Amino acid sequence: MGNPVTKDFLHFEDLHVGQQVDLGKTKVTKTMIKTFALEFDPLPFHIDEKAAKASLLGGIAASGYQTGAIAIKMALKNFPGTLASAGGMSITDLKWKRPVMANDIIGGTVTITLLKRARSKPQWGIVNLDFDIKNQKNQSVMIMTLNNLIDVRNPEIGMEAAS
Repeated sequence: MGNPVTKDFLHFEDLHVGQQVDLGKTKVTKTMIKTFALEFDPLPFHIDEKAAKASLLGGIAASGYQTGAIAIKMALKNFPGTLASAGGMSITDLKWKRPVMANDIIGGTVTITLLKRARSKPQWGIVNLDFDIKNQKNQSVMIMTLNNLIDVRNPEIGMEAAS
């Protein structure tokens, strides 16, 4: 029997490699950038207009970590159902390709690139989600792979495929 909390969510068995989700669009405002940066990444080019203008970036820019957090939020909001996530394992292949500036509009896709059963824990599968985030000019701003555990609806079934 699966997890009763996630019984109506999307499980390992509901997903397929190659499945792609449009993340929609989010405008990243100066207020969003400064609020996040003051709490989590208070570098001058995130919070101080004069310092930002004089920096390599030429203006207020979002923290890369904020871009990642926005991308994950967009995935959760736009996935066709709530994922029965058991938690993240890692983020790999993270690359910030260009800065996200105040008033940029970001969006993109997330693609399932791997599904496999966890060998030692039959109640979970592993899903890799490849994020491709672009700005309003269709320029790549960030890519990353989120490796996540996801509940299996019927842990007793299909373990022979994991061996």
